Amino acid sequence: MPRPIPRYNPPVASLRRTFASFKWTRHSSILLAVFFLTVFLIAYIWWPLAEEALSYIDWRGPWWLYMDWLLIGIFLFMSLTIVLRADLSTDALIVFVGVCGGLAIESWGTQTNLWHYYTNERPPLWIIPAWPISALSIDRIARFLDALLPRAEHSKSRFLFRPLYWTIFASFLTLMLVFVSPTFNKSFTILATLLCVMLILTPTDHRYAALTFLAGAGLGYFLEVWGTTRECWTYYTNQTPPLFAVLAHGMAAVAFWRAGLIVKKLGTRFGFLRPQPVSVEEEA
Repeated sequence: MPRPIPRYNPPVASLRRTFASFKWTRHSSILLAVFFLTVFLIAYIWWPLAEEALSYIDWRGPWWLYMDWLLIGIFLFMSLTIVLRADLSTDALIVFVGVCGGLAIESWGTQTNLWHYYTNERPPLWIIPAWPISALSIDRIARFLDALLPRAEHSKSRFLFRPLYWTIFASFLTLMLVFVSPTFNKSFTILATLLCVMLILTPTDHRYAALTFLAGAGLGYFLEVWGTTRECWTYYTNQTPPLFAVLAHGMAAVAFWRAGLIVKKLGTRFGFLRPQPVSVEEEA
């Protein structure tokens, strides 16, 4: 019996359906309110840092020339992305993993002197909320890319994304080993390296992992350019920014996604979380 010819979906119609799925909901309003409250609390608790940043602006003159438009652009982009397709039942897990993962990453980097902050805190608590916020933004970008790029047949998808996956992650691991080599005598670095190797060698979905990595690295580029050029944080190489730091955001995004899947599976098994449909298919 001849195989049925798959229906052709016009790119415009597919694009419309993709944008329609990313809509504003009641959860979006709640998430945006929590986001602004978090920003307010950070500015209030660490007011001397905010006051120092505002002191560089000449409010009596052409203030727009002194505004940090890159920071404003990043803030507006992340504000927009986190509210699209918001779902508190899943976003709460992303926030939890982002806080824990961000604290671990910042502790590793600052304790091993791979990078340091201008406040000399190891790590500074005021930077931790940025990790769950960026994790939410990356989640939206990855899901948008996943919805925008049509899924091919299972065998064809493997043929396309498996080489891309191994190229991306093998290149990242090589770059990571070179960048962190001065701290191989630190237990933090050994654990971080082993974790990355384990995640890379045990992919659950080559396609979604590659898209998540690219989404994280894309957002990470602008975050790293802002942080390093403003000397908010500085890497031991003094690059602004080093390529590893940009790609590390992609690896962190994949680690957060995988950690979320594990927590969700354990929570469902032991009754802490309700069973939910899995967004990506596990490859054999």
